[in-house]
Amino acid sequence: MRHRTPAKAAHITAPVAEDTASEQIARVRAGSLTPEALLALYAAQIHRHDPNLHAILGLNRQAESEAASASLAAPLYGLPILIKDNIDTRDFLPTTAGSLALAANLAGRDAVVVDRLRSGGAVVLGKTNLSEWANFRSDHASSGWSAVGGLTLNPWDTTRSACGSSAGSAVAVAAGFAGAAIGTETDGSITCPAATNGIVGLKPTVGLVSRTGIVPISPAQDTAGPMTRDVRDAALLLSVMAGSDPADPATHDADRHRTDYTQVLQSNGLRGARIGVLRFASGTDPAVHALFDRTLATLRAQGAILIDIPAFDRKNLDALEMAAMLSEFRDSVNAYLAHTPPRVKTRTLADLVVFNRDHAEQEMPWFQQELFERALVAPPRSDAHYLDARNQARQIAGPGGIDALLHRDNLEALIAPTIGPAWSNDLVNGDRPGDGTGAGSLAAIAGYPHLTVPMGQVKGLPIGLSFIGTAWSEGTLLRLGYAFEQARGKWHAPPGF
Repeated sequence: MRHRTPAKAAHITAPVAEDTASEQIARVRAGSLTPEALLALYAAQIHRHDPNLHAILGLNRQAESEAASASLAAPLYGLPILIKDNIDTRDFLPTTAGSLALAANLAGRDAVVVDRLRSGGAVVLGKTNLSEWANFRSDHASSGWSAVGGLTLNPWDTTRSACGSSAGSAVAVAAGFAGAAIGTETDGSITCPAATNGIVGLKPTVGLVSRTGIVPISPAQDTAGPMTRDVRDAALLLSVMAGSDPADPATHDADRHRTDYTQVLQSNGLRGARIGVLRFASGTDPAVHALFDRTLATLRAQGAILIDIPAFDRKNLDALEMAAMLSEFRDSVNAYLAHTPPRVKTRTLADLVVFNRDHAEQEMPWFQQELFERALVAPPRSDAHYLDARNQARQIAGPGGIDALLHRDNLEALIAPTIGPAWSNDLVNGDRPGDGTGAGSLAAIAGYPHLTVPMGQVKGLPIGLSFIGTAWSEGTLLRLGYAFEQARGKWHAPPGF
């Protein structure tokens, strides 16, 4: 099922897929392109290519009037953006999280992060497909598949995974469907699809960006973040998105830490930077190793001081994370569902389980809902077992993990390949990444920032370079990532886009 409202297409031949958001905003400010024309150009790109990619769930029929009224003084003046469909918007597009159970979920209000983006001059063009329930329904799911939108395909090779859960947002940016997109991450859901689709993705510190109005999984790990074609665009969007929200206690300190992140970008930002190299997290693919080695040479040539980091003992981190998230998901999704419009009949996680069983042909043709079922019987968040799991996980990944590694050698950041090449789509058996590095999970579980920047290709498939730091170190990661990007060269769209 697709919620499509065709926007007016325009006969415009100017390329968009390789333009950055900053370049597009500059064009509009200069008067060489109107916000309405830019919007129509993107709509035409979507109508041309999305039938083959399945990245878009619906287009906002109010977008043209919003573009016409965009404020010239706003930092994102007239920029068309796409929003992952687990984020509430006030328009006539439902927030489904990819599930037919939420097909009637017309929120009638913007999530706080969407409100900030609109206030900053962005135009919401539409909403993107995602791994259903942000990949938290089954251990055997296929990234990028939802009952609402089907399977989102990777524009570099449509037989390969787009990863997830922010699959549609990543594919849309890579294919030139918008100036930028917003994704969400609990563990890997921004950075993995960004890397496999060859774009920039930034998962901020948990608490820098409001989660109010976002379908939750884990209040300890959830965050929204920008997905863009270059690092400057990520810095620009984050500057608008960041800030405190009284309705989200985790953001209490956000106003104190937020800044204009575009001001930290320096082409010589790697000079003298001490960076830890997580070779143990570089996977097993020899071609990825060779690309990573070439990247390290580039970093050294730009003046970075690289220190090899010995293998890190993750202990039982993954099991602790899952135990904590099962309890968090049940309680958090129940709270979200309780505030959906009356027309939404699934008011609890238990209702969702029943709905999926009753609509198994549409909802569960490929994989089941064992995570939902396990979450139903998980201990409450007041339980000592839950508290112990969450506290241990946070300690291992954060103070005992990333922070300890940074402090030992006086490092600014850690780097590793984000993930190996995109794996083959397989709806029957689910995701089989084969060469995941796992470095990003440390940042996700700790609630720390993680930036991925394209570093090259292996067999025609993009590979990302991860920059990981301590809490509130977005400025540092963006500075380092920007300097690497300048040395690497301009971003290019997939062939044919």
